[in-house]
Amino acid sequence: MSQHALSDQQVDNELRKMTAFIKQEAMEKAREIEIKANEEFEIEKSKLVRQETDAIDSQYEKKFKQASLSQQITRSTVSNKTRLKVLGSRQELLDNIFEEARKKLADGVKDKSKYQTILTNLLLEAFYAMNEPKVQVRARKADYDAVKKAIEAASKEYKTQLGKDVSAQIDESEPLPEGSAGGVIVVNGSGKIEINNTFDARLGLLEDSAAPMVREALFGKNANRKFYD
Repeated sequence: MSQHALSDQQVDNELRKMTAFIKQEAMEKAREIEIKANEEFEIEKSKLVRQETDAIDSQYEKKFKQASLSQQITRSTVSNKTRLKVLGSRQELLDNIFEEARKKLADGVKDKSKYQTILTNLLLEAFYAMNEPKVQVRARKADYDAVKKAIEAASKEYKTQLGKDVSAQIDESEPLPEGSAGGVIVVNGSGKIEINNTFDARLGLLEDSAAPMVREALFGKNANRKFYD
């Protein structure tokens, strides 16, 4: 079989074909690389966008929680201040009521007959509570005459009710201050027990015991209170 040598034209054609083929392969490869690079770019871009979105959402949620907490604290602070202010105003009103009552205690001694009866009842109450044969009575010097009459009446009533005698004497060594509103203090024989039945002390007891009722009468029942015993 004979071998035919390629002509220059044929060699040139073959080179052109090979060059075109290599060029086509290179272009297809470059296209594949470009497509893959674009896909990877989109994936990475989506990942970064998602991360930034998550970060923004997280920051927003954190700031929203902080704002909500701050709002709750502010609301609670305002509510507490308002409640304390209301309670303070209520207490001030109660204090004023009892202060006015305290100022009017002096009126209780102006009616001599009525004051005489009050002293007798205060002494009798103390006699019953102590149930002792001998006691001392402290009073204002200005009330000594009235107290002596009250002692006599109370001792008589005590005898009638209990069938026992009680000896009561005014303790002139320790009179009540002239500035006090009136009333008496009764001390037992040993001097260790005393019953304070002065007007000031009785008002203090009334202030403690009656304050809840006065408060309810003025402001209504406390909705938060569950027990009343």
